[in-house]
Amino acid sequence: MISKTVESALNRQVNRELYSAYLYLAMSACFESANLKGFAKWMRIQAKEEQAHAMKIYDYLLARGGKVSLEEIEAPKVKWTSAGKVFEEVCAHEQKVTGMINNLVDLSMKENDHATFEMLQWFVKEQVEEEEHASAILAQIQMTGDVPGHLFYLDHHLAKRE
Repeated sequence: MISKTVESALNRQVNRELYSAYLYLAMSACFESANLKGFAKWMRIQAKEEQAHAMKIYDYLLARGGKVSLEEIEAPKVKWTSAGKVFEEVCAHEQKVTGMINNLVDLSMKENDHATFEMLQWFVKEQVEEEEHASAILAQIQMTGDVPGHLFYLDHHLAKRE
């Protein structure tokens, strides 16, 4: 059985992961309106990943006999001025999520909850990848110049994401 403290913290993280999905979906829509279809596809896939992260925690809570408590999801921002600004926000957001995951790991250790600690190791590794991918795209935007004509090659490259 999972402790109420860990259960509550994991429920908050489900909400945060769903917020991340909303945020990335809003970014996808922003790219669609700018006719950057590759960027839009990349963000849409990212949104699906965040939903999967939420469900991983959701399923874990149920497997441990916990109660899932869904709360209102905050509405994300919907407009950005450039691709660079979007990816600056993505980088900052992923760093924030890494902090949240680290806090959950700390809590699981404090609570002597070895099962939750073990489950969270997947998220620790995932956050390394999330930050790496976002920062690499931001660096490429900064190198090419943050204007639609210069972003054509990167847009084409991002469209290939499966």
